[in-house]
Amino acid sequence: MSATADHAEERTNPAARLGFQPGQVVQELGYDDDAEQALREGIEAITGQELVDEDYDDMADAVVLWFREDDGDLTDALVDAITLVEDGAPVWLMTPKTGRPGYVEPSEIGEAAQTAGLAQTSTVNAGKDWTGNRLVTPKTARTGKR
Repeated sequence: MSATADHAEERTNPAARLGFQPGQVVQELGYDDDAEQALREGIEAITGQELVDEDYDDMADAVVLWFREDDGDLTDALVDAITLVEDGAPVWLMTPKTGRPGYVEPSEIGEAAQTAGLAQTSTVNAGKDWTGNRLVTPKTARTGKR
């Protein structure tokens, strides 16, 4: 695909910048009516599969976690999310943008990610009301498990 075609897809599919690939299984956690529908549909269009929910009982290739300030403990939510993916797989943490109900401070995201053993690699505009933070587990983070 040409660079021009890539840019055109980014304009028409908000999920194009998130790095999903055809055939990937993407688990969605924290879904509610306020989630960005265009982004969800875009992920499904790229992967060619419906998003799976918290009842999915196999490993996923990535997780999309919708999180609002009043959803509980962010560190706990991130720890739960990483148990569902292979080491090195992305967890896309979607939080409301500044000034939107449920906004989460960037410092809280950074602290929770670090405590959960994740590294923040990028931040993207995930829609009108949402920001996406790409978090990954270091590939060697969980090698010492017993």
